[in-house]
Amino acid sequence: MIIRLVTMTFKDENVDPFSSLFNTYKPQIRSSDGCLDLKLIHDLNNPNRISTLSKWTSEKHLNAYRKSDLFGVVWPKTKKLFSEPPTADTFEIINEM
Repeated sequence: MIIRLVTMTFKDENVDPFSSLFNTYKPQIRSSDGCLDLKLIHDLNNPNRISTLSKWTSEKHLNAYRKSDLFGVVWPKTKKLFSEPPTADTFEIINEM
């Protein structure tokens, strides 16, 4: 299993629109083949810094989502709201309690 952490910083006026966008597409993203979990988290000290934390069966499943029509709709809408470039990290789970 893998974890994908995408951290995004938004303009003040774009935090609420992003939250609405996320809530609109969350059910579809969660139902993507191989998506095991999806969470929205934010930096306690910077409310404009928000991350998505997702768990995937494999990197193959994540990449299939990233090439999907759904991602092709969601990501361009999200990118328009950034105040700076996002970061994305993928981690492999090696031990889960």
